[in-house]
Amino acid sequence: MSERMINQFMEMVQIASESGEEAEFIEYLAREFASLGGKVRKDGYGNLIAHIPGKNSKTTAPVLFSCHADTVKPGKGIKPLLKDGVIRSSGETILGADDKAGIAELLDALRTADIHPPLEIAISRQEEVGLLGVRNLDMGLLTAKRGFLLDNDTLETIVVGGPTYYGLDVTVQGLAAHAGMAPEKGINAIWAAAKAIASLRLGRLDGETTANVGVINGGLIRNGVPDNACFLAECRSLSHKKAEALIREMEGVIRCQAEACGAKTEIAINNVCNAVSIPEEAWTVATAKRALSSIGIEARTTLMTGYTDASVYNNLGIEMAVVGIGAQDEHALTEHICVADMEKARDMVLKLFSLSAE
Repeated sequence: MSERMINQFMEMVQIASESGEEAEFIEYLAREFASLGGKVRKDGYGNLIAHIPGKNSKTTAPVLFSCHADTVKPGKGIKPLLKDGVIRSSGETILGADDKAGIAELLDALRTADIHPPLEIAISRQEEVGLLGVRNLDMGLLTAKRGFLLDNDTLETIVVGGPTYYGLDVTVQGLAAHAGMAPEKGINAIWAAAKAIASLRLGRLDGETTANVGVINGGLIRNGVPDNACFLAECRSLSHKKAEALIREMEGVIRCQAEACGAKTEIAINNVCNAVSIPEEAWTVATAKRALSSIGIEARTTLMTGYTDASVYNNLGIEMAVVGIGAQDEHALTEHICVADMEKARDMVLKLFSLSAE
């Protein structure tokens, strides 16, 4: 067992880094990458970029390796516990293997590698809340045209594509009134929002398209007709045309239903990323398959309707395949990771280094 990697992983998850609060963990990583010979800097958004010179490499072309620093909530006060080869949280928190296991595996590979090409390391902030870090990453600090994102759970799959994703922030404005004395004078914003939501097509709409409402807030007091309500919705599809059509449909339904109740609406639409798919014959895909085969895993490619930082990189012309880190039950209190899978992932990264240096 690689005690150094496991000990460092368990140390890292105890450094709280919920989305938006990654500064302490980013500083920790800056010191780690600098100790490994990296030229380290932070961009204006607080993302970490490290340039590491090649080692016994036949190529001077850099390769990008990327992870994200943030975790979902609850991610403060994590107490990792190693038992029977499995690491779990021993408290009422997530573990943070997503994505700190990937970072630990990358760091250990860097310490032990005999060969690797020039490397560019990008550690993003706020991935979990809309890819905000990578969307604000100073791409002028990167020159690599291809690379690997360490942020897939299973080692048996290589993610080669993701969806077009739209977020909708909806505010419904009604009219306040006393709920008992004069309800007819008011316009109930919660009722209007509820009618709008109930009229949306939600869930899995087809094999590549989904829609959801995830948050709703409104009102201040029980006996008042609420004049304000807001909700957060989304849609995504592996077909960009389907996503575009669906977002227009959702916006139209929300406006129509809310305004039929006499309410006004404000809708902010955020296009986070566009659908992308890397071909099977792409260098990153072929290289990832060879690296996984070297550790006894015959990986298959897959598309996902979840999204990762790779969607943004690929949209910007940097070919990025997503490879596994071994985490299980991410975003849940039952999140865990097997030491054996971490070691396999580390060995995969080592092979990616050597193949990329050819």
